[in-house]
Amino acid sequence: METIRLMLVDDHEVVRTGLKTFLETQCGMQVIAETDNGEEAIRLAQELAPQVIVMDISMAGLDGLEATRRIKALCPECKVLALTVHADEQYFFQMLAAGAEGYVTKQVAADELVEAIHAVAAGHVYLQPALASYLLRDYRRLLAQDSGRRLAESDGAHTTRLKGLSRREVQVLECVAKGMTSVQIGEALRISPKTVARHRENIMRKLNLHSRTELVKYAIRKGIIRA
Repeated sequence: METIRLMLVDDHEVVRTGLKTFLETQCGMQVIAETDNGEEAIRLAQELAPQVIVMDISMAGLDGLEATRRIKALCPECKVLALTVHADEQYFFQMLAAGAEGYVTKQVAADELVEAIHAVAAGHVYLQPALASYLLRDYRRLLAQDSGRRLAESDGAHTTRLKGLSRREVQVLECVAKGMTSVQIGEALRISPKTVARHRENIMRKLNLHSRTELVKYAIRKGIIRA
């Protein structure tokens, strides 16, 4: 089993020390770096390319939100798992919009934290079940705000845009919505991971989607995945 290379970002030394001690007792995990600030996290991400960055949100100086945005722009292959005291919708959606692949609170059970790290390392999205309901509730709220006419027009626009995808792009979209990694998609469709990445970029551009949250909502709406 390949070792997951981790970086811990938290401005509380006691938290980092406890996390490092615990995670390094887990089979297949190695903490290769740790820091107490967002600026250093960006530098280390570029220098060491950790597979998973366990990121706090509230830190002095550059916070976890901005650090995540910059890291995902500079090192898109680094997966970010938010580990925070914040359990409210505002931070939840902001971190997803910033590019985080996972979100759990510091009250999470130890075994669930390990599960979350394995999930994001494998290219999946992991949302703590108690918080994942925010995503579905927000989607339903948007539906409730639409009148019948506006909903029909919106649905028609989405249908038109979906028809603008090539057959291969539709296949890639279905795989992405199921949480498959680029490698898994490539193996399933017999194309390279780089080709998968190119198709994903084209899909986001054609559908005018800008985040994982929007992609999941779109996939639910079109019946590609079920809520």
